[in-house]
Amino acid sequence: MDNRIIDLHVHSAASDGTLTPTELVSEAKQASLSAFALTDHDTVDGIAEAKAAADDAGMELIPGVELSTEYKEKEVHMVGLFLDETNPKLLEHLARFRDNRDNRNKKMYQKLNEFGFDISEEALRVMFPDAVLTRAHVARFLLDKGYIKSISEAFEKYIGDGCPCCIPREKISPQKAVELIHHAGGKAILAHPVLYHMSDQRLRELIEDCVACGLDGIEALYSSYQPEDERYIKRLAAEYGLKLSGGSDFHGSNKPHIRLGSGMGSLRVPYEFLENLR
Repeated sequence: MDNRIIDLHVHSAASDGTLTPTELVSEAKQASLSAFALTDHDTVDGIAEAKAAADDAGMELIPGVELSTEYKEKEVHMVGLFLDETNPKLLEHLARFRDNRDNRNKKMYQKLNEFGFDISEEALRVMFPDAVLTRAHVARFLLDKGYIKSISEAFEKYIGDGCPCCIPREKISPQKAVELIHHAGGKAILAHPVLYHMSDQRLRELIEDCVACGLDGIEALYSSYQPEDERYIKRLAAEYGLKLSGGSDFHGSNKPHIRLGSGMGSLRVPYEFLENLR
């Protein structure tokens, strides 16, 4: 019996995690993982370092990305696995997305200044020198500077969707994300579908639209899923011919309740998932 475990949804400090790619490899070894996928938000900047560290540690590293998309006014994430992180088309999209994000961030800093918070890109760069700056970094900055009492307060009052300092970001469709991932030689996985709180009909519409353009798999195991969630997603996977994937969505201390490999304690993604996806 194969008892190896893996984690196919992990973030580093290259996006909004707190561990460097090298530190993630060490953490994965300590968690007795046989493999993990680095799937940073809208960037592949951490993959080269992760690959080098994984090679040194004798660990299997799957290059990946998590792309932000929008489907009928709902934010939906698509994970890409086994992709070529040097693919020009993918890099072109990520560069364009980064430029849009940087402009969005500047507007957000201005809004926060109006609320009395002394925040700027320069100040964030001092605290997070190598990171792709996201709202998670803004929340951490506000917390460390004593402006707020918790990370959740930042999102609930200021920078969460619909809050006064939130600037909407440009998103692509899930179908476009599948296309980009495939163009880079990867497998496209619909991330944490339960988190979208869609009706069964709406989720099926999303899946059907993505399957029509080649969706490969779906996250059937995830840190916050309940047993009934896992059963539901696995039924949908079987119905639509999708491969199963799973992961913790580990972010380090930005999500302290989530542990690499084990999520909230009961997550166990079998190596079989990786073999089937491959």
